Amino acid sequence: MKLIKRNLRLIVAVVSLMFAALVGYGAYSLGVFGNRWFSSAANTYLRTAKRDVVPGRVYDREGRLLAGTDSEGRRTYPTDETTRAALVHLLGDPGNNVAYGVDTFMANHLYAFSDSYFSRLSAALTGQRRRGYDLRLSVDSELTRRIAERFPAGKAGAAVVMNYRTGELLALASFPGFDPLNPAPGIEDDPRQPYWNRATRWLSAPGSTFKVLTLAAALQHIPGAMSKTYTCTGGFQVDDVVVTDAGMAAHGELDLRRALAVSCNITFAKLALELGDEKLRQTSQAFGLDDYLLFSDLVVENSSYPKANRVNKELAWTGAGQSALAVTPLHMCLSAAAVANGGVMMEPKLLLQAVDGSREGRAQMQPAVYRTPLSPEDAKTIGLAMRQAVTGGTATRAAVPGLKVSGKTGSAQVDGQEDTNAWFIGFLDETELPYAVCVVVDDAGEGGRVAAPIAGMIFGYLRENAGRQAP
Repeated sequence: MKLIKRNLRLIVAVVSLMFAALVGYGAYSLGVFGNRWFSSAANTYLRTAKRDVVPGRVYDREGRLLAGTDSEGRRTYPTDETTRAALVHLLGDPGNNVAYGVDTFMANHLYAFSDSYFSRLSAALTGQRRRGYDLRLSVDSELTRRIAERFPAGKAGAAVVMNYRTGELLALASFPGFDPLNPAPGIEDDPRQPYWNRATRWLSAPGSTFKVLTLAAALQHIPGAMSKTYTCTGGFQVDDVVVTDAGMAAHGELDLRRALAVSCNITFAKLALELGDEKLRQTSQAFGLDDYLLFSDLVVENSSYPKANRVNKELAWTGAGQSALAVTPLHMCLSAAAVANGGVMMEPKLLLQAVDGSREGRAQMQPAVYRTPLSPEDAKTIGLAMRQAVTGGTATRAAVPGLKVSGKTGSAQVDGQEDTNAWFIGFLDETELPYAVCVVVDDAGEGGRVAAPIAGMIFGYLRENAGRQAP
């Protein structure tokens, strides 16, 4: 009898523990995956609720109306077609062709799902449709429109602008855009995939912008790395390939700061081989590569460090930003932001505030640290090297008179394209202008010639409108 009682107590304890674990995992999953589940097309509860609630309005950080609802229940957008097309991947579209736009991913706020039972009952008794919460986003719609006007016509790509101290996203633009109220005929067959949000979903080797991470690995794993010198003769044999630089340049003897400024492939290939695959992978993962990215305000494709075929030639090209690296533009912006922010990478944020019909706050942005991949000292060292790239290296076209601009260009080779993908990452080293940028233009040529000038325009805009950027 005692044995039976002891076994029963054991069974009860095990079942209780399993139940507690299930509840705990449920709470964790709801917090982490909640928005993804809620905005899913499979959520029949959401589809039903949309018939009973007038969705809230969406404003940018300056109070400009980005999305509303007319008397017929149709979603409305800015009257300017350029602005509508530039914001469509951020906001979403009536046909739900864009995945995870604000209109779906933030539906829990827009359709007031946290309203009290009394509010729901009152609406049911009066026969009135409830109104969802109004949202104020961190984005600057005028900046986004300016980027769209400057972006090369006919090209695909993305531009991301972020406050590196708070994580606020001022621009999250994807190209080509499309008019959500009047999509072009045959748009679904466009090989540039206009429905994709390239800022958050498109993965590519980031070219020489990745050298920022290779330099970070050197600082972390090679004693006295910045005092060492390397020799670039214009070609470096690794296995059965020769690593070369753009235009077959031979840079001679140079240290790592100069190597980053002039974007010397040969130096960074040698650096990767000196580090070894495991140490370069370790630093890359500290920056979030190979993470399962879960953010509260947006869905981002996971970036990855190469796992297969890690022979010397692949490792060498990884150090220079090629091989099988796969990184999103948003992730490269986060990497630049971490350098700018003393080694601290903030979580990207879109939602500044949600308010109900009584103007009571229902949600408020809270800055959150995502990772800390660098020490403050290493971040400062990398930032100075990026500054040299703008003052006397490959990124001079990103310079803005009177501003301390730091940056790194990239020209990523992709099989099947006529030209390279043009990349730029960088930031303003200015106390009152804490902004990081990533610009990428597909199949367009050199990052210094194509992407850097767009970044320079963005930096100039941020200075001109400095007084309006505080949340």
